[in-house]
Amino acid sequence: MKVLFIGGTGVISSECSELCIDKGIDLYLLNRGKSIRKAPDEAKLIYCDIRNDDYSFLSKNNFDVVVSWIAYTKEHVVKDYEFFRNKIKQYIFISSASAYHKPILKLPIDETTPLHNPYWEYSRNKIDCENFLIEKFKEDNFPITIVRPSHTYDRTKNPLKENYLPFYRMKNKKEIIIHDDGNTLWTLTHSKDFAVGFCGLLGNNNAIGEAYNITSDETLTWNEIAKILSDKADLELKTAHIPSTFIKKYDDEWGDGLLGDKAHSVKFDNKKIKSLVPEFNCKIKFENGAEEIVEWFSKSENQIVNHQLDELMDKIINDYKK
Repeated sequence: MKVLFIGGTGVISSECSELCIDKGIDLYLLNRGKSIRKAPDEAKLIYCDIRNDDYSFLSKNNFDVVVSWIAYTKEHVVKDYEFFRNKIKQYIFISSASAYHKPILKLPIDETTPLHNPYWEYSRNKIDCENFLIEKFKEDNFPITIVRPSHTYDRTKNPLKENYLPFYRMKNKKEIIIHDDGNTLWTLTHSKDFAVGFCGLLGNNNAIGEAYNITSDETLTWNEIAKILSDKADLELKTAHIPSTFIKKYDDEWGDGLLGDKAHSVKFDNKKIKSLVPEFNCKIKFENGAEEIVEWFSKSENQIVNHQLDELMDKIINDYKK
């Protein structure tokens, strides 16, 4: 099977690239080659700035499956459709579980849950992408599969905002911000576990025209997530619980991501992906994933402090206390 990843060296896609190679897939990665994550040696790299370059240089290649990891607007998937239509057997679009109806209608969330998010433009753009692709599947038999990951992480991505900064603040005896009361339930999925479910979709005819959740079944509160990370780092945890609506007054992007996603309790139904890919079974609990994160950020070269955000957090906390 010959597979093209548009992207392929990101937080989620890197582990998928590795597993594809392990499975003997002939894998091509189309990206700028600027990721901190190294592509597998066996993958064929095609260097391209897909936002500015066209795909004409791909005309001599025949791919069975194309996966779009970095399509964020309808314009991006329209470009893919116009070039790859009638040329491939499957097009996999990486959407987002944040596209599901907000406020949450019911738990657990399954693939029949309506898509609607008035709070976050990122999610609305993903919905627009899905709607376009579904239309082309129905009208033109464009062979789509839609994947909806929730919060997927690897060792380089601290779920708390953001990356090294929470550890820096803890080391300096400062409070870290936890939105609202910190008791909303959240699902964190390790990228290695995600890759198992995802790779089972590649070239799978039963997945054509379908959408799939691929998430862990583990749920934790944000307070628990922060405590696990502080314990693993052997640091004292001091928290400031700030309403998401208050945070948005200071930072639209941060606030929208909370109100449109992280401020809502979630739990996902993964029966559909498990029925198609029986080997998918998330094994990495966040207790273990947190150890990888702490180890990564214990290295001096990864201890990059966003001082502007650090100062903003101080201001938010001080203003809220007033």
